[in-house]
Amino acid sequence: MSAENFTSEKGFILLGFTSQRKEQMLLFVVFLTIYLLTILGNLLIILLVHTDAQLHIPMYFFLSHLAGLDIVYVTGTLPQTLAHLLVGNGVLSLTRCILQGSIGLCLGSIECLLLGVMAYDRYLAICNPLRYVSAMDRKHCHLLATSCWIIGGLFSMVNVVCIFRHSFCGPYYINHFVCELQFLLDLACDDIKLTKVILNGLSAFIVLIPFLVILCSYICILHSVFRMQSVAGRYKVFSTCGSHLAVVTLFYGTIISIYIIPQSSSFSDRNKNITVVYLVVTPLLNPIIYTLRNKDVHRAVIKVWKRRNLEEKPRRLSSC
Repeated sequence: MSAENFTSEKGFILLGFTSQRKEQMLLFVVFLTIYLLTILGNLLIILLVHTDAQLHIPMYFFLSHLAGLDIVYVTGTLPQTLAHLLVGNGVLSLTRCILQGSIGLCLGSIECLLLGVMAYDRYLAICNPLRYVSAMDRKHCHLLATSCWIIGGLFSMVNVVCIFRHSFCGPYYINHFVCELQFLLDLACDDIKLTKVILNGLSAFIVLIPFLVILCSYICILHSVFRMQSVAGRYKVFSTCGSHLAVVTLFYGTIISIYIIPQSSSFSDRNKNITVVYLVVTPLLNPIIYTLRNKDVHRAVIKVWKRRNLEEKPRRLSSC
């Protein structure tokens, strides 16, 4: 379909990374590999948390939700990008563009909230252990996790409703490889001032509230660490909180780079590169960061491996 005919149907053409076929095919292979590794890594986290009784604690419960979130996150955007790289062009209808942008916004909002809940969980475990068992029982954990998903979904729905209020009259070329609602709104041909005020206010709430929870939680945690006499106790705290801090730094670093740092003439190209970090790289790194130095996860992997070998051994003997 030609660009002229397509734009008359109010669709959008994503320019992507490059128009060179060799580079597109190379990116296709790289992104496909990362996508498959991301799915496998996060599925492993979910499997371990649900099969090992020692991991049935709030910290790993929320980690399994983060892993599931990352699977949905990459699946909601990367397959479309892979299809565009494979066919050599990025053509999307207005509805599909808004749908892709709303999925990304919804899941990004949920991750903000979930990281805040995980920081609060670490605060209670370290600074207020006597309340931890009652405050983070099964009922409250499910309530907190469900609230994150519901609030993120509602936030995304408000954005979609606001976007659909506007008409789009071009240009229909977007210098990106995915649709993002904030940049899609700039292509509207009517007044968007009120919509931007509403969406920016909601975005600030979704981003800043969890960030303040994380900041306050870790200030209290650091205060408790400095009061500890035991070196082993300090090391245990840093080992359990270090992974979460690394994920928070990576996630919020990309958000600040895109939405807070002033835009420049090369903003679109820089924005694409940063989007690759939080959309492609971060979901891949999250399971690695949380499992690299985590002895509980290492023990769970060994137990699952041994259990699998014990189950397969009788089958081999019977087949002989």
